[in-house]
Amino acid sequence: MKIAYTLVSGRGQTDPLLAQVAETALAQGIRCIGSVQYNSMPEDLRLCDMDVKVLPNGPTLRISETRGTEARGCRLDPNALETAVALTANALGTKPDLLIVNKFGKHEASGRGFRPVIADALGKDVPVLVGVNTLNENAFSEFTSGCAELLRSDVNSVLNWVSTVTGKQADAA
Repeated sequence: MKIAYTLVSGRGQTDPLLAQVAETALAQGIRCIGSVQYNSMPEDLRLCDMDVKVLPNGPTLRISETRGTEARGCRLDPNALETAVALTANALGTKPDLLIVNKFGKHEASGRGFRPVIADALGKDVPVLVGVNTLNENAFSEFTSGCAELLRSDVNSVLNWVSTVTGKQADAA
């Protein structure tokens, strides 16, 4: 089973790491599917907007709901997430070199979201790279039966793993 994950300390720090890995891999001819996340901070709110780009060529989907400055709790738009999941599931038929999942989050921990796509990719021998946070690390470990490899959270380490599992060179620029 070829599955690895990154665990970056600091809120939102996994997102730019995986986005850079995807951008580099795609530029070097590695066929990536999945999603990477981009966050932006609107001037009038204190919470960021969350967008995912479905790899390799989009679309970009807003996966956060704007609920106002006093809102609490999860702001994930589950319908937008499931759209990204469906587009990625369809792309598995294109024989990709790599599946990148921006986050094994609360939905994945409870069996939804990208979890079935990850399982399907592994069943088709497609390597999988996942961003994980400490909140869902135990659920991810349970899902992978502890077989996922923890990568150092820097671009070169992750790209070295990508090169190894895909058999294609992936170098940071």
